[in-house]
Amino acid sequence: MTIIDGKLISAQVKQELKIEVEKQKADGGKIPHLAAILVGDNGASETYVASKIRSCEEIGFKSTLIRRDSSTTEEEVLEIIQQLNEDDDVDGFIVQLPLPAHINVDKVIEAIEPRKDVDGFHPINIGRMAKGLPAYISATPFGVLELIKRYNIETAGKHCVVVGRSQIVGLPMSILMQRNTYPGNCTVSLVHSKTTNLAEITQQADILVAALGKPEFITADMVKEGAVVIDVGLTRVVDTTKKSGFALKGDVKFDEVAPKCSYITPVPGGVGLMTVAALMYNTLLSARKEIYK
Repeated sequence: MTIIDGKLISAQVKQELKIEVEKQKADGGKIPHLAAILVGDNGASETYVASKIRSCEEIGFKSTLIRRDSSTTEEEVLEIIQQLNEDDDVDGFIVQLPLPAHINVDKVIEAIEPRKDVDGFHPINIGRMAKGLPAYISATPFGVLELIKRYNIETAGKHCVVVGRSQIVGLPMSILMQRNTYPGNCTVSLVHSKTTNLAEITQQADILVAALGKPEFITADMVKEGAVVIDVGLTRVVDTTKKSGFALKGDVKFDEVAPKCSYITPVPGGVGLMTVAALMYNTLLSARKEIYK
C-alpha cells in the first residue's frame, strides 16, 4: 500500500509554478493576479482563503482579498464580481463557498466572467470541459488528476467509481475520468445518496473517488482488494482530545480501508492541498491567456 502524498506533490507543483513566474517576470511578462471574495465568518473558509493567499505569496503571484460580513447583500456581491470582471489587472478570482443563505450561489457563479473563473465552476467552463475543449478544470478534480498522473497510476480500461454527484467535484470527476486521455479512459460509475446498491458498486471499483461529504462513510467492506482510493472528503468533527476541539475527517475510514489498497490519499495531507495548487495553476493559465485566447 502506497500513501499518496498530497503535501509533497503540491509543493512540487508550486515550486514549478514559482520558476515559471520568475521566468515570466524576467521576460517582462505580467505577474499573475488572483483575487478572492470572502463573505461571512465561516471558520473553514477563513482557513482555506488564508492558504490560497499564502500560496500566492510563495509562488510570486499578486493577490487581493476582499472581505465582507455576513449581512452583505447579494447585489453587493454581484457588484464586486462585476468590478473584478472589468479589472484588467485581475487574471482570475474566486468567490469562497459556502455563502450566507440569503445569497443565491448559482447566480453568483454565473456572474463571473468565464475567462476569470479559475475555480472552474461557471457553466461555460463545465460545458467546455465536458466537450473536451480548453477550459479551467475545477480545482479539486484537477488536483486529483495530477496526483494520479504523478504517481503513474494506470487508468485506461479501469472501472472508476465516483461517490457523490456535486457540480464542484463528483460530476466533473466522472466526466474527466472517462475522457480519451491520461488520466482517463476509465469505465465510470457515478453513485450517490439515492443509489440503492451503492456498496455493491463500490466493491467493483479499481479506482474509487469518495466525494460524498460524509465522514468515514466508506468502510473496508465497500472496497475491493488492491483498489486505488482517492478521498476528497474533508469534514470538521468534534474531537475533545484535540486542542482545537475538532479533527478533520475524510469520507474514507482510513485505518481499516488503507490495508486493502494499492494507493490511498490521507486526510489531511492528500487532495485538499492539491486543490490550492491547481487553483494557482489555473491562475497562471489565465494570466497567459492559454485557455481563452
